[in-house]
Amino acid sequence: MIPQVISFNCILKNSSGRLISTTYNKDVLTSINKDKAMLLGLARGLQNLQTGDKRKITLKAEEAYGFYDPKKIIYYPKKRMLKEVKVGEIITIIGKSGTARIYKVVTLQADMIGLDANHPLAGQDLVFEIETLAARDATKEEIEAASNDLSAQLLH
Repeated sequence: MIPQVISFNCILKNSSGRLISTTYNKDVLTSINKDKAMLLGLARGLQNLQTGDKRKITLKAEEAYGFYDPKKIIYYPKKRMLKEVKVGEIITIIGKSGTARIYKVVTLQADMIGLDANHPLAGQDLVFEIETLAARDATKEEIEAASNDLSAQLLH
């Protein structure tokens, strides 16, 4: 299967039809390495597209961002925060190893803050409605550059 470079509109909904987001994605290289694909089911659904194609790609929660895991809620000392935070705010904390982790503030207590590390879409079945605006085979140079790149493209 030849990797492609595609541009597309995407409407993301949950399984009950609630709109989550709409995006325009320009010059996305379809996954050439299934181990690097963030959402493997989405990567599969974006294969062999032609300009004008419309597709609905449905992913169960376990194929998308996984199930919601209550064990990913931690409590962090309020006194270690550099600023005042509010419930619902997204924050980044650098751990002892130097790794940055993203959390959503879920509770505020007298001396502790409840932080949720689950992906915001964890536990949801997702429906991607794709409209292809442009599609072409990737060049050898684009494929080589992607093979050497350790980062993965995130769509949502």
